Amino acid sequence: MRKVLVASGAAVIVAASAFGVGAYSYLRPTAPASGPVEVVPITTMSANDTSAFDDGSTLYAIESGASEATFTIDEVLRGSPKTVVGTTDQVSGQIAFDPSDPGSLQVGTILIDARTLQTDDSSRTRVLNNQILDTSQYEYISLTPTSLSGLPESISVGVPFTFALTGDLTIRDTTRPTTFDVTATLGEDGTLTGTATSTIQYADWGLSIPSVPFVASVGDQVVLGLAFNATTADA
Repeated sequence: MRKVLVASGAAVIVAASAFGVGAYSYLRPTAPASGPVEVVPITTMSANDTSAFDDGSTLYAIESGASEATFTIDEVLRGSPKTVVGTTDQVSGQIAFDPSDPGSLQVGTILIDARTLQTDDSSRTRVLNNQILDTSQYEYISLTPTSLSGLPESISVGVPFTFALTGDLTIRDTTRPTTFDVTATLGEDGTLTGTATSTIQYADWGLSIPSVPFVASVGDQVVLGLAFNATTADA
């Protein structure tokens, strides 16, 4: 009987400890952003011009605050399907682009400040930041492009064009190749706007979603999205 009581007590302690870890993720404030989202320069530009490259391409900067990075995942909450969306406007990146030569298009490293991601529920947001993404240690999610394919031969102002962007996507401490489908439009005002999307298996990045009350199941896939507004230094 004593052995049974000891074993039962140990089980209670383990369960309480597990609950404490989960509750801590729910209640602990998330780490604040360390500052404005960083910008990784795309390449070395011509020495006498801070907005143009030696090959004639113009430098566009993705506007933090006017662009948005998102993730979308499905779950079953209290017996009903629900789509969870996380968003942040703290995203940066650079694009080198010459409309007369689409094949010369370059995309620099895109950074997303994961600490600023928000969902529709504060508890979910805290678990996302504190436990799933561990943003206190890994502040940024990054995409470093390695190749572009499917670029058109010509581009017209106001007419959307599409291409595929493949790059190294880093989430926490794992980096894997990922391809995004991109649609972009060159505006009459000189801006470059568009979207990029990709669907990934989050477990491939070593991410796991903790079991929480009222959530029966969570999908295996997450859709990553970027709606960007890029402007030149002269815009």
